[in-house]
Amino acid sequence: MSETKTAPATSESKSSPSGAGGQIVRDNLDFTLFSWSKQKGIAPIAVKYAKGVYLYDYDDKKIIDFSSGLMNVNIGHGDQRITDAVVKQMLEVSYVTPSCITEVRGELGKKLAEICPGDLNKAFFTLCGATSIENAIKLARLYTGRHKILSRYQSYHGASIGAISASGDPRRIAVDAQQAPNFIHFDLPYAYRWEYGEENMLKESVAQLERMIAYEAPGNIAAILLEGESGSSGCLQYPKGYLKAVREICNKHGILLIMDEVMSGFGRTGQWFGFQNHDIVPDMICMAKGLTCGYLPFGCLMVSDKIAAKYDDAVLSIGLTYSAHPVSCAAALATIKIYEDDGLIENAVAMGKYVNEQVELLKQKHPSIGDFRNTGLLGCIELVKNRTTKEPMAPFNAKPDEMVVMNKVAAKLKELGLYTFVRWSYIFIAPPLCITKEQIDEGLAIISEAIKIADENIN
Repeated sequence: MSETKTAPATSESKSSPSGAGGQIVRDNLDFTLFSWSKQKGIAPIAVKYAKGVYLYDYDDKKIIDFSSGLMNVNIGHGDQRITDAVVKQMLEVSYVTPSCITEVRGELGKKLAEICPGDLNKAFFTLCGATSIENAIKLARLYTGRHKILSRYQSYHGASIGAISASGDPRRIAVDAQQAPNFIHFDLPYAYRWEYGEENMLKESVAQLERMIAYEAPGNIAAILLEGESGSSGCLQYPKGYLKAVREICNKHGILLIMDEVMSGFGRTGQWFGFQNHDIVPDMICMAKGLTCGYLPFGCLMVSDKIAAKYDDAVLSIGLTYSAHPVSCAAALATIKIYEDDGLIENAVAMGKYVNEQVELLKQKHPSIGDFRNTGLLGCIELVKNRTTKEPMAPFNAKPDEMVVMNKVAAKLKELGLYTFVRWSYIFIAPPLCITKEQIDEGLAIISEAIKIADENIN
């Protein structure tokens, strides 16, 4: 006779709330693991429901979501149109193997070909951002017969072993010993801390990449992998003209250009895709997040006709059990329709300009605001200890004892009812694209109050 398991007597279960939602918090802390976090001493928000730009906990406290979840809930929370599309599809067919087809799979592929530029007309459907990246890497190597992948140090491409190896983010350091081989990283300066003029920044950035390619041998390099616009590394903007130069370098050496649009895609930067702000067309696009806005897990690798044509008469050696999942396809198709019907990309442009104006006003009030970098509605405030020296309030890959001030800022944001991504010296501003000026004012007022803590720590 089997025994009934009981919750372990963790410190969290003893100290977690006893009121509304208390049991939910205890069950989550006792029986689930949390990513990128130590497991003790955390205090997650127990979300009961969500609507538009707001989350609501079990005490019905309203929390404005200023980072769209993980920069993915672009259309806002709780949109019934997605639910309706998902239910309709599930009533017809919930799953078929990827070797079978459904009407919605073809419709979604056709729609993505319509919104993607150039000859990016072939969709391989994945499960998430990391699986889009993994398959892009694999396909680049298969197509070119080469093995090396070049990517930026300050970048993040996913948590699976290939994607984390491609990432330059310090989250990869914990698994350095397990990294996949043949990933080469290069550095890029950014304007806030570059002292030698914008023109020279572009020249140095391009020259450094060309040197790296020469050192690694162009005939060994399958692809260069870059984010359409920088995300969780701090919205570090490319030197003007840089991606055009990269495109030309790739063309010269027969290197594929893969753009990671997992975070910057689907209206987030005021364009369907972040790279469109730079007037280029890549060979592959990795998508996820805004494709279904988190309503269901889903991703896509969009591939050029030129690459796809190689596999007309050769086996395409990539595959996933849940590739082209019909229910996720239905969610994606409905999501894209909402972007169009509600004018969300246009609203991202307008609200992004408004955010820029309002943060400029905040700079006048708060001496700890050093910089604000934003494209559309993908931005972050960087807090500094001194505007002259530009010393960050917390350094890159800060240790716990270096995060004291920023942790207090983050705690104040949460206390005042704002959810967003706070990392090192960065406060991210990436709300759902349906946000209004009034809601932006509401969120920025909370951020302004929290930044007072940082102002007290300038020198």
